[in-house]
Amino acid sequence: MSTTGGDGGPSRPAPTWRQAVAGAAAILAEAGVPSPEVDARLLAEHLLGAPLVLAPDVTPELLARYADLVRGRSSRVPLQHLTGTMAFRHLTLEAAPGAFVVRPETEVVAGAAIEAARSVRGRAPVVVDLCTGSGAIALAVATEVPGSQVVAVELSPDALALARRNVDAIAPDVRLVAGDAATALPELDGTVDVVVSNPPYIPPDQVPVDVEVREHDPDLALYGGGPDGLDVPRAVVATAARLLRPGGTLVMEHAEVQSAAVRDVVAAAGLVDVATATDLAGRDRYVRARRP
Repeated sequence: MSTTGGDGGPSRPAPTWRQAVAGAAAILAEAGVPSPEVDARLLAEHLLGAPLVLAPDVTPELLARYADLVRGRSSRVPLQHLTGTMAFRHLTLEAAPGAFVVRPETEVVAGAAIEAARSVRGRAPVVVDLCTGSGAIALAVATEVPGSQVVAVELSPDALALARRNVDAIAPDVRLVAGDAATALPELDGTVDVVVSNPPYIPPDQVPVDVEVREHDPDLALYGGGPDGLDVPRAVVATAARLLRPGGTLVMEHAEVQSAAVRDVVAAAGLVDVATATDLAGRDRYVRARRP
């Protein structure tokens, strides 16, 4: 049986959620969102609190709220800011403006640090995460290397507040420190097994293409300083050289084009076995080295 609209004619039936998501995906695609179908579905499932196959009936109120989310994403607000969460390895972390949205590429960096921490025998490994941001790498280590002693350092007050919420929710034993990676933790000099970092490293003349990164990630988390973007990475390497115990490991992310320059920086700091490793796409992604 059909219903009538305000003009006396038959009204259109409410769309199904699958139809609403398909329409949203078309809007996101037109706006240039890289993964419109996936984002449209994830926004709906975030709103509904359930997979689409278990979604409740469509209501005007829910559709209006969904439209607001889609408008935000079509204006290139990061998906993670709209849902308030981001995935990293096996973790679901809180995401918020003012802190870097962690990317899948960094998961391999965390994996290398986890591997190095697991190789420590006979005692609990000590791991320091410099420029921790949301706390993603530190929390991955803490949860995947049981018993590890993890210290995370962050300069930005906004990022540190987010990291605190993530640490409290996932691994409260992680020690958070407000400070500069260049001068952090002198009391741990010569005692750390693994130093890991995803520091800011973008050169000043290489503004990110992605709107989500360029307009929503904080500059403090993106631009590494100096003409080559490596001022902060140089400071991280210098700190790692003093923090690491003999045989300890450095793992640090960098841009694909910086691999040779970063290897030179690491070698100049006195570390050995310096090697570049790739991400899952085969791009040079991080340096690994050892204190002799």
